[in-house]
Amino acid sequence: MKPFIVALGLALAGIASARAAGMSPVYVHMNGANMFLENPIAVRPGQKLVFVNEDTGGHTIIGFSPTSGATSKAFDGAVAGTKGPGHKVHTYSISFSRQGIVHYYCSVHAILAKEPGGRTVAKVRPGVHGFGDPMAGTIIVTTDPKLLADNPKTASEKILPGYFGG
Repeated sequence: MKPFIVALGLALAGIASARAAGMSPVYVHMNGANMFLENPIAVRPGQKLVFVNEDTGGHTIIGFSPTSGATSKAFDGAVAGTKGPGHKVHTYSISFSRQGIVHYYCSVHAILAKEPGGRTVAKVRPGVHGFGDPMAGTIIVTTDPKLLADNPKTASEKILPGYFGG
C-alpha cells in the first residue's frame, strides 16, 4: 500500500468512534468564488468533515500527496452544484482515523503540478473560470486543542448565511 494512503488513515472505524464520542461535524464550504472557504481546517481523528457545495457548479474533493503527486482512491469525492435558493445543497463527508496533514484539491478547477525540488502543488487549471485560487486545501488531523480552536466560526455551520439554503 502506498505510504501516503496509509498516512491518510481513512477508516470506517474512525467514523463510528467519532459519532459515538458525540463530536459535531466540521464543515468546509464551497461557493461561487471556486474556493474552499475554510482553509486550513483542523479536525480530531474520527471527526466527520463535511464539504458543503453552495455553488451552482459541481466540484471534486481529491486527496493528494505533495511528495509523490499521487492522488488518493479513498479520499475522492464529488458534489453536484446547487440550483439556487430553496434547492438541495449537496455535500461530501469523510473522516480520518490518524493524526497528520492531508492535502486536497478540486480537479475541475485545479491541476497538480511539480514544483522545482519535486514537491507537487495544486495550480489553477488553465481556461477555467475562477478567482485565481487553485481551489485546494489542507486538513490538519490533530488532538491539539489550540489548533482545533483556531477553526473559523463557519466551520461549525452547515449553511453559510446569504448562500443557498442559508
